Amino acid sequence: MSEQTDKQTLGFQTEARQLLKLMIHSLYSNKEIFLRELISNASDAIDKLRFLSLENPELLDGEAGFEIRIEFDQDQKTITITDNGIGMSRDEVVENLGTIAKSGTAQFLTNLTGDQKKDSQLIGQFGVGFYASFIVASKVVVETRGAEQAAADGCRWTSSGEADFDIETLERDARGTQITLYLNDDAEEFLNGYRLQTIVKKYADHVSVPVLMQKDVQAEQEDADDDEGDSNPEFEVINRATALWTRSRSEVSEEEYQEFYKHIAHDFQDPLTWSHNRVEGKLEYTSLIYVPSKAPFDLWNRESPRGLKLYVQRVFIMDEAEQFLPLYLRFVKGIVDSNDLNLNVSREILQKDPAIDSMRAALTKRVLDSLEKLAKSDAEKYEQFWVEFGQVLKEGVAEDFTNKDKIAGLLRFATSTSESDAQDQSLAGYLERMKADQEKIYYVAADSHQMAKHSPHLEIFNKKGIEVLLLSDRIDEWLVGHLAEFDGKPLQDVARGALDFDESKGEDSSDGEETAEENLSDLIERLKTTLGGQVETVRTSQRLTDSPACLVVSEDEMGMQMRRILAQAGQSLPDAKRIFEVNANHPLVTRLDAETDEARFDRLAKVLFDQALLAEGSQLEDPATFVKNLNEFLLEVAGD
Repeated sequence: MSEQTDKQTLGFQTEARQLLKLMIHSLYSNKEIFLRELISNASDAIDKLRFLSLENPELLDGEAGFEIRIEFDQDQKTITITDNGIGMSRDEVVENLGTIAKSGTAQFLTNLTGDQKKDSQLIGQFGVGFYASFIVASKVVVETRGAEQAAADGCRWTSSGEADFDIETLERDARGTQITLYLNDDAEEFLNGYRLQTIVKKYADHVSVPVLMQKDVQAEQEDADDDEGDSNPEFEVINRATALWTRSRSEVSEEEYQEFYKHIAHDFQDPLTWSHNRVEGKLEYTSLIYVPSKAPFDLWNRESPRGLKLYVQRVFIMDEAEQFLPLYLRFVKGIVDSNDLNLNVSREILQKDPAIDSMRAALTKRVLDSLEKLAKSDAEKYEQFWVEFGQVLKEGVAEDFTNKDKIAGLLRFATSTSESDAQDQSLAGYLERMKADQEKIYYVAADSHQMAKHSPHLEIFNKKGIEVLLLSDRIDEWLVGHLAEFDGKPLQDVARGALDFDESKGEDSSDGEETAEENLSDLIERLKTTLGGQVETVRTSQRLTDSPACLVVSEDEMGMQMRRILAQAGQSLPDAKRIFEVNANHPLVTRLDAETDEARFDRLAKVLFDQALLAEGSQLEDPATFVKNLNEFLLEVAGD
């Protein structure tokens, strides 16, 4: 190496400083993760170079073999990890190690809980794994040269994990990256060959790149004592160095599957389930797909990078190949390795290749089958899946017509007969509990579970023991609009249109309903006059048993939950008048019917109307007038 030049001292961005402080002072629950992260980064760097070299073999500079080397020095208290991958330029070093511009650090810090064990599991999930080095090291030195750069354009990055870092140019003959960790006193356990080999086998046995360590370290050290002239230690491969997905399922242990997931997903938690499959015939490919146990921080950003890792004949092609799974399965991780695609495949080609459509359909079905199997075999794990990813899966009902029925079978809801707000009831389970003569699946949509559970629209259903789905997620009304029916049974909003209660014959006859309408015909006309500008019409209610009144959406109108969501999103909507239903048997309605003072009648009618709005979760246009009218009635009652 020649003399270093252009040395600069630069400061970390604020979030990076916070992260470094956290690594140094807080996350000690699982120190060995530093090595897993550095090996994973080295493997990624080699995969990227392998792919680029397909079109530009000169990048390899005559060196076709790839490897990751791990060395340690007990005297200097250092561990060094070296790869011959893609390397970095000086600007890339500053961007990737100094500003953490693309790592999701802000979201990482926001999600911290204060629990060391839980927080350490977030490291890989948020892409900040390199900084795990500072859990064990007081100083980190990175020397690197990009594959496309000259030897004179190498770069050295040095930091002690404080407020700044040094960066300088150096001459580096070898491409790739070398990371040297100067260990803290309490991390000397890692200055042991057996300890390091154990960690590599635990976390990186499945990495397709050979991981090398010095052979027979103790013997080498003894030889060095006897013959200081021998300075060429022999290295040996300590991992399997074969792609795990190429092995038969019977040869892969559960632990190996879990560790491979952690490697490709940069996650520290075990997946909920996985599916390993080899397809032969017209198309030949292998897939290994995982369902994570926790949602990523950017799950709700539909524009975030997503997709499977794509390999062609065991050669890495690209990360995040989104063409193989639909958007509503964006949480799925894994790999697909095809024997049929060309090695020079691009994202544009993937979008046009008919073979991709066949693979996408098969992989989508395999994910849904895996979820169905999980739901049947382990209800507790499926409930965990639903909490994390249920709302995203609901998107599939509208986006994937082919698999709509299969997705519908995976949906879970809270119901009016549930003791908790957990969404743990399937539509198939609902059908099994339906009354013999019940023809519809009933649901109510509201902004929260409590509002749905106490909706006045449920009163007659609760009285008759008819179960109702309680929908409180923002996506739910949109969901049922696309689902429409399940297993031949239509879905019916209990707050929409006329209530056709075929199930209730024998208890509430149509003659009784007509009689109630006739007895209150004068009241209904007076209410139409008073509320005419606010309602479509007024009628007696079949829904109510305890409440005096409620509002009902017309059969072809948009539901109120959807209207509120669109309004919050800034969309302008035309005014929609609804049907005002009154309970003919409620004392307030009886009193209203008997009221002869028109001014008092108007005030009480408006109070009932505003109460109906509040009960469904809508906002009042004039809360002050409602409070004033209500106070006047309270004073009258107090005066009585």
